[in-house]
Amino acid sequence: MALLCSQDVALGGTNFISAASPRFELGTRGYTRDGRVFRYVRAGASALVAGEVMQSPATIAGHLTRAVHTTSQTGFGSTLISLTCGSTVAAQFYNEGYLMIASGAGQGVQYQIKNHPAVSTGATGAFTLYDDDAVTVAITATSTVSLIPNKYSGVIEMPVTTATGVAVGVACYPIAITQYGWIQTWGPCPVRGGDTNAIGSAIDGVSSTAGRARAFVAIGTSGDSTLYTGQAIGYLLQANVDGQFVAMDLRIAP
Repeated sequence: MALLCSQDVALGGTNFISAASPRFELGTRGYTRDGRVFRYVRAGASALVAGEVMQSPATIAGHLTRAVHTTSQTGFGSTLISLTCGSTVAAQFYNEGYLMIASGAGQGVQYQIKNHPAVSTGATGAFTLYDDDAVTVAITATSTVSLIPNKYSGVIEMPVTTATGVAVGVACYPIAITQYGWIQTWGPCPVRGGDTNAIGSAIDGVSSTAGRARAFVAIGTSGDSTLYTGQAIGYLLQANVDGQFVAMDLRIAP
């Protein structure tokens, strides 16, 4: 039987607090009466600062395309998959994240991770899936698996110049280290500017200063098209001012 749920939560000012324990599922969608949209997140190793662009936790190369351990219970209905990890995995780091079959039998299918222990570099770790997200296509020892963190668990300030994850929103109030709260993902939003571009400019969440928003920078041309790099997060509602908070029309997750 399909599982049905509704994650939408109506928000007001009293909801915007930093909490040591989760009050909603990660990724829960919140909205205000004027149509602004928010997502429930857990802060990473540094506190979230209002007006700064946030990204998902960094993708870890040593946790991608990993070998399935030959003793894994990988048949239909299994909720336990053992992997040999190329670098250390902290306990519960991938809770509520995803186990994606990258190649081989079962490829192209992903499952949500319920919990797992710490795993040392080169060691084998057992990753437990949710009962309602058990294996649907049998996996073999020649399959490879990638571990993808929940993008709302351990969010961090967008790094300088080169993103290590994807833009997930803008912090709208302070959230303490490893605590829970809401970040904005859609609608009119104050953000710290990273250049002096004009109103209406498309905004890049990756800037030369961590956490700031700037207009896209061209990296070359291909035929008649200009090539850009970065991550689009919305449009300026006023001329950008480097270092100041400016209004933008945020467009990441409606």
